[in-house]
Amino acid sequence: MPRPTPERPVPQYVLPAVTADTLVLADFRPRGRDRPPGPYRRLLSVPGARAFTAGSLLARLPMGMFGVSAVLMIAARYGSYALAGAVTATGLAVTALVAPGVARLVDRHGQARVAVPAALLAALGSLALVLCVRAGAPAWTLFAAYAATASAPNTGGMARARWARLVGGDAAALHSAHSFEQAADELCFMLGPVLAAFLCTAWFPEAGTVAGVVLLVAGMLLFTAQRATEPPPVPHTPARAPLRSPGMPALLAVCVAMGAVFGAMEVVTVAFADERGHRAAAGVALGLQAAGSCAAGLAFGALRLPGPAAARLPWCVAAMTALMTLPFLAATSGSLLLVSMALFVAGTATAPTMVTTMTLVQRRAPEGRLNESMTLAVTGLLTGIALGSATGGWSADHAPPAMGYALPATAAALALLLTLTGVSGRVGARPSG
Repeated sequence: MPRPTPERPVPQYVLPAVTADTLVLADFRPRGRDRPPGPYRRLLSVPGARAFTAGSLLARLPMGMFGVSAVLMIAARYGSYALAGAVTATGLAVTALVAPGVARLVDRHGQARVAVPAALLAALGSLALVLCVRAGAPAWTLFAAYAATASAPNTGGMARARWARLVGGDAAALHSAHSFEQAADELCFMLGPVLAAFLCTAWFPEAGTVAGVVLLVAGMLLFTAQRATEPPPVPHTPARAPLRSPGMPALLAVCVAMGAVFGAMEVVTVAFADERGHRAAAGVALGLQAAGSCAAGLAFGALRLPGPAAARLPWCVAAMTALMTLPFLAATSGSLLLVSMALFVAGTATAPTMVTTMTLVQRRAPEGRLNESMTLAVTGLLTGIALGSATGGWSADHAPPAMGYALPATAAALALLLTLTGVSGRVGARPSG
């Protein structure tokens, strides 16, 4: 370590060189009298972090595109939101079944060896859906094609696993990393619907899905090329499955309810905007919801909160429940502008809730099965999104679109009930053994 001089201050952080077999650890403690950089700048100063983050963002952007793109192109070609909602719900349900197995393979064999072929298979499924819709094929082919996209790997989970390896010994840095990744998720959900709606309406109905395929493959190739930060595979995982960890089933039930909030909100918002002749504006409205969540996530990650995450979760879910009533109240006015503003405000409760949930999931994860455990949480979300999409599609076809906003508010209330009865007293203790 160099001696401090007026011309040569002490370095702020110790960041050792990275090789393929080196575990990178960053010392996040500020030194010297200068003001230390912020938590996110410190995270991105870890060698290799910016490269895998760029690939992760590209690969995750289609998350916010595929659902909206599928709803728009199927509704445009077949004239049924119920069919569009059912197709996307089926694909998400299959993903909920397949994703944990893909994540288990990632843990055992490594991210690069599994994620690339899994992403390519999902891309082929999306292209098959485009061809079926373009040709006006029977409805059952849409379900089969969209189900083939279930192999898409959980890029967010893999990125979080990398952060756990890089800064896992620093609780404050790990909290910032989880918040950063949640904000990245929300950024993708903010930009994805806007981009998908623009492409599907300005070009042709299948353009959003085609663009999503290109981004998924390119981003996954870039992400997996960063081998220095990739967690080592664990061929022999512990016998205990993540579902057997104390508190995990209750957390997954909460994830299902929260997923229903997101799934119903997406379909109902598209239908609400379409009824008013502004289908493309649905992407903007959903993007504003994600923008509120993204901003709240970044602010939440910069905080140093006292107490355990288990004690914070009920408060986060309660705030989400209260704010999810705002879009319903705004929809009764019939104004898409008011609904968009309400979605932005409601979104501010999403990221803190998800960050806290993912923190608890990581603490419950058995050793060597981190990516699988995080993917189980995503599986719960996808299951809820599938239920919410199907219910929202039915509501859009059989009830006034404004009434559909009661669905996400109800799902949020269910998540609060599950949190109070199943999570609060169970996830605070560490598992034995």
